[in-house]
Amino acid sequence: MKYIDEFRNKNLAKKLASRIKDLALDEEINFMEVCGTHTQSFHRFGVDGLLAKNIRLISGPGCPVCVSPQGYMDAAIELSRDKKVIIATFGDMLRIPGTHSSLEKERANGASIRMVYSAYDSLKIAVKNPNKQIVFLAVGFETTAPTIALSILAAQKAKLRNLSFFSSIKLIPPAMAHLLKDKRLNLSGFMCPGHVSSIIGTEPYEFIAKRYKIPCCVAGFEPLDMLEAIYLLLKQVISKRPEVANQYLRVVRRHGNLKAKKIISGVFTISDTLWRGLGRIPNSGLEIKKKFSHLDTEKVFSINQKRYLIGNKQRKCKCGEILKGLISPLDCPLFKKACSPDNPIGPCMVSIEGACNAYYKYH
Repeated sequence: MKYIDEFRNKNLAKKLASRIKDLALDEEINFMEVCGTHTQSFHRFGVDGLLAKNIRLISGPGCPVCVSPQGYMDAAIELSRDKKVIIATFGDMLRIPGTHSSLEKERANGASIRMVYSAYDSLKIAVKNPNKQIVFLAVGFETTAPTIALSILAAQKAKLRNLSFFSSIKLIPPAMAHLLKDKRLNLSGFMCPGHVSSIIGTEPYEFIAKRYKIPCCVAGFEPLDMLEAIYLLLKQVISKRPEVANQYLRVVRRHGNLKAKKIISGVFTISDTLWRGLGRIPNSGLEIKKKFSHLDTEKVFSINQKRYLIGNKQRKCKCGEILKGLISPLDCPLFKKACSPDNPIGPCMVSIEGACNAYYKYH
C-alpha cells in the first residue's frame, strides 16, 4: 500500500539506524516527541531497539485527552448528571477518571452519554432530541479544531439552541516552549507532530529553533519516518545549527492549511489554559468567540472556572510527570499493578495515544 509499505521496509530501517549510530555522540541525547501517535509507533515497530544506547526518545504531552485537566472532567461528569443533558463525546473520554467518577460510570448509572466519531454528529443528536441540551466535549489539538469550528458554524446556521461545545482545545507550540523552561528535561530536540503540522505548518515552530536554540523536525508516523527524523535532528545537534526540518514533506507545508487556519480563527480566540501535568500555559488554548457564546457550554451553563479547572490529583498517579517527560511510565508505582487498560487510574493509560497505554502494550 502506497505510503505505508515503503515506509516499513526493514532493510532501509536497518541502514538508517546504522547511519544514526555512526553519527551518535558520546553524550546523552534526549529528543522529545509531542504526539501520542509517535509514542505508539515508536514502541509498536520496535524503533527504540534500533537506536544507540545514548539516544532517548521521550514521550511528551502529545495526547489531547490526557492533558485535559481533571477539573474539566469533573465539570463534564456533573453536567452528565443533569437529566436534561445529553453528553456527546469521543470514545477515549469515557474512561478518563475525574476526581470521584468517570463518564463511563455515570453512563452505567443512567446518564445519557453518546459516543460520536465527529463533532458534527452532535448536531444530528440535537435535531433528534429538541427537548434535551446536547453538550459536545470539544477536546483536541489543532488537528481537530477545524472540524469543531465547522460544526459550531453549522449549528449557528441551523439555529440550534439546544447544543453547546465544551472547549478543551490545546495548542502545541506554546506547550513546547513551556517545557523548555524546565531544565530537568535537558532536551536536545523536538520531534514535532505530523497531524498537527498538517494544519499549522512548520512555521509556528521556528521561534523554538531561533529563541531557544533547540532543533525541531516534523515527522510522519511510520518507522522510516521516525528514524529519518531522528537522523535529521542528530545532524542539527552535531552541526549546532538548530532549525525546523520537515521530514513529512508528503503532507506538511511551511504555512500549513491556510483554509483550515482561517476557519479556526473565525470561531476561536487564543487564550491561556490549563494542561494536566504542565499547569497554566499562556496562549495555549482555543476559546469560543463571544459571538458564539450561545454555543459555548461554559456560558450556557455558567460553569465556575475556579471550581472546575483545577480538580484534585490522584496522589500516587504519575501521569503529570509522564506528560511532562520527567519520568517514563515504568517509573510510576501504579504501572501494571493497580493501573492497567482494564482499570486505568490515570488518563495516560486510557487513551491509545497515552504513553502508559503504549508502554503497557509494547514495552
